[in-house]
Amino acid sequence: MRFVVRFPVDDRALSELHAAAFESEPSVQPWAERLERWALTWVGAFSNDQLVGFVQVCWDGGAHAFVLDTAVHPEFGRQGIGQQLVATAAAEARDAGCEWLHVDFEPHLTAFYLEACGFRPTDAGLLKLR
Repeated sequence: MRFVVRFPVDDRALSELHAAAFESEPSVQPWAERLERWALTWVGAFSNDQLVGFVQVCWDGGAHAFVLDTAVHPEFGRQGIGQQLVATAAAEARDAGCEWLHVDFEPHLTAFYLEACGFRPTDAGLLKLR
């Protein structure tokens, strides 16, 4: 397994991975454009040349960074790929000068983020805009 920081993004491949990981219908999204514009960094996990995992980190330009879109293809789950993606992304955020790395997650991912990745629980709020 290879982990590559800021790899050249193929919109179709990343859209297909995202759809498989989140069990949704694939729809090609402009990932490369969005990442170049908004992300501090992103990390891909590759088995041979196949993209099998992904995470991105956005930031406020200062002390705070945010984990988004952590995804591992279901056929490659439970192998530590997600944990390594997040660890690599965290190191990149630290190297960029960030002090805090935030993540929001659904309850079924609590063990992954708190135990496997080392996040601590905090109170947070969420406002649905649409």
